[in-house]
Amino acid sequence: MWHQSFGLLGKSYAHDTTGSFFLGKWLRVPLYPVSLCSAVVDVAIQDYVADVAAELIYQNKSQTSTEVLFVFPLGPHMAIYSFQARSEDAKVHAVLQDELSVPPCPSQVQQPHEATGGWENLEYLRDQSEYPGEAFACFLGTLSPGREVVVTLRYVQELPREPDGAARFVLSPTLNPYGTLYVWNCRTSKLHYSLLLTASLQSPRGVVDVQANFALTPLIYTAQDHSTAQVSLAGSPQCHHDLELLVYYGDPTAVSAVVEKGDPEAPPGSLLGDPMVLVTLAPSIPEAVPGQRQSGEFIFLLNTTFLEHAQDSLLFLLKSLPLGCYFNIYCYEETSVGIYSQSVEYTQDNLTEAMRRIPSTGSSLGDSNLLETLRSVYNTPRPHRHPRQLFIFMAGLPPDVEAIAAEVCRHRNSHRCFSFCFSEDSAALAMALAKETGGEAAYVSSDSSRSLVVLKCLKQALKPAAEGVSLSWTLPRGLEVEVLGGTPQSIFQGQHNLLYAQIHGQAQDTTVAKGVMTLQYSLDGQDVTYTIEFPLCPQGDGRLAGHRLAARCLMKRLLPESVSGSGEEPRHRAVEISLTSGIICPFTSYVGVRTPQRVTWYQRPLALLPPRQSLIPCQIVELRGSRISSCYPKSIWVPPGWLTAVRASWLALRQLTHDIAALPQRRACSKACKPPPPLFSSLKYVDPMEFGLCSSTLWRWCPEAAAKCQELVALQNADGSWALSSGLASVLEVDEDEIKGKMPDEVMEPSIWATVMAVTWLHRHDEYYQDLCELLEAKAVTWLCSQAVSQLDKCLETANTLLGSSVKPSVFRL
Repeated sequence: MWHQSFGLLGKSYAHDTTGSFFLGKWLRVPLYPVSLCSAVVDVAIQDYVADVAAELIYQNKSQTSTEVLFVFPLGPHMAIYSFQARSEDAKVHAVLQDELSVPPCPSQVQQPHEATGGWENLEYLRDQSEYPGEAFACFLGTLSPGREVVVTLRYVQELPREPDGAARFVLSPTLNPYGTLYVWNCRTSKLHYSLLLTASLQSPRGVVDVQANFALTPLIYTAQDHSTAQVSLAGSPQCHHDLELLVYYGDPTAVSAVVEKGDPEAPPGSLLGDPMVLVTLAPSIPEAVPGQRQSGEFIFLLNTTFLEHAQDSLLFLLKSLPLGCYFNIYCYEETSVGIYSQSVEYTQDNLTEAMRRIPSTGSSLGDSNLLETLRSVYNTPRPHRHPRQLFIFMAGLPPDVEAIAAEVCRHRNSHRCFSFCFSEDSAALAMALAKETGGEAAYVSSDSSRSLVVLKCLKQALKPAAEGVSLSWTLPRGLEVEVLGGTPQSIFQGQHNLLYAQIHGQAQDTTVAKGVMTLQYSLDGQDVTYTIEFPLCPQGDGRLAGHRLAARCLMKRLLPESVSGSGEEPRHRAVEISLTSGIICPFTSYVGVRTPQRVTWYQRPLALLPPRQSLIPCQIVELRGSRISSCYPKSIWVPPGWLTAVRASWLALRQLTHDIAALPQRRACSKACKPPPPLFSSLKYVDPMEFGLCSSTLWRWCPEAAAKCQELVALQNADGSWALSSGLASVLEVDEDEIKGKMPDEVMEPSIWATVMAVTWLHRHDEYYQDLCELLEAKAVTWLCSQAVSQLDKCLETANTLLGSSVKPSVFRL
């Protein structure tokens, strides 16, 4: 397997006397890294965007000529906008072109060799990568022994925001290939090449500090207000980790804005010509108290497979919802209409009615599908100040995949999707819907692990949110602002949104030097307002990182319009933006143009012929560390870096499986249960494509415990309480008359006593129910604390005696 860093790969060969080259044969032999001699990296960071310019010098240190291929993995939110390579023999330049257009300069450009025209032979490259993801790949031709090739690469990237407000930048492994054994000598922990890294930092809030996992030169401020600064790599870094920078800015607030001037050579009014405001929205949202009332609209889109095999998971989902929210259920393979005409408040009566209306089986299929159901949901008004979140369950790849992705993308600012798939063919779509809306996706296996996976996502969905987000602008007459891609209606805890707003027009009053932006949102029913000023005549280095990322954002938004049949205008606009910004889009593709450096002279008469160009393979390649690329529809464009962003979600879900696997194997079953099988301790993340739980869990080897738990959950009321009943007594395995007789005299309401008994029983068996019943228990404890705090000590003492348990008062927040 190749390491993720890639870089320049080669295959040594003997010269063919005919001079011809056949890529298919070349790719069927092992590839190896070509030696990197030096890397010069210049990073410009503005708040939470970065522009990276790198020059890499490679040398063929073998004794034979080498065919070389440059491979650059694309990270999350990353886009290349310039690539060229030059050697003594030729220069290679990556050019974007409309996929429907003819090759550039047809009179001077030769068509590529027939064997290389469509990259049909890239299977070896795609299959041999260790990790899945996208990569930019360009064939550079032949490199003779001792000769060098200089690669110049430029890309832009959105940077993640740490919880403390820092911008986090990680140097691409290609620019710092610490893991490639052919480049590093890990016995000495020293680089075999020179690395020069310089970072220019800019923020109107001021640069406060820079931290890194490698030695840095002292921070040098280049402006008196500390709005700009520089820092560089000091010495040679160690070879055991990625190089990371954390940039801290002054006064971290809920909103920040950086203004980037336009390209003076671009026409006014164009995307690159007008100034761009880079807006970061990161409201401070406190943690929610588990079990408390909470706003939100939860819509469940169920298919027949889920109805037939996952009734228990649906039970846990519905019972775990908090009071104060709204909900609705759609069985989309039967009808596109919800159980209710629109979402209803989460109450006991509405929950009981919903459970009654849900079909017990999906045997009677209708003519509806997921697309029609989604449109029905989006056409239904959502409750005021209740952020909408969809839980979508898919058993197979639904029809109209392109239209589904476009529909979700069109409404991305109004909701989040949590997607669950039961099969591989729907996994890519599930992940795409979740990533597009800021949600999560999971592979739900056919065994009972699905309940754990679904509830894990529900806990994420229950994070509080800033609702009713809006931006308003105050500008001099003659200027207006366009927010490309729109403003999200909700921002959830832990999220930050990077928006691109372009300033159009000509100010009539040139004496006004600043504009004003106002952010408003609602948090816990309270209106919050932030106001920030920004300059109308910004300075900058002209690298246009924000403009290029805005272009990427805008082209992504044009995709739904083109898929929905809105004519050719969205496509034409996307192509125009792509060609002017250098950022690839769904309707453009790379082509490598090779220009010989050596010239040919003719005699009689003496003349200099222009270099004859030729086209060479150059493309964004989907590396098959998994099978995700094979099942994703080719007509849907996935932006560069998306598959790598998907891998971040896989890693998060891997942590989920580790959390479950960490449950101590020594936990004992109840008397009716058998010990766990050895497979329980080997629960693992088997296939990146199957990003879920794959092995047996306690539900399989402890069916009696599962049945008891489901019975208890079914008896719980929407407010978290339990009624004192014969059904509860049966689950607790205590005689009903004994439960009533042991009820403390201080308790005036039997449901208080019943709820204490139920929670105590759950904690007596928390080795089974802790993860499944965490939300249910929190809701029950909240209800108890609101009813009878003074009675809980005596109730718990009696319940422990009756059930033979030793549950501590802290469980009841005492």
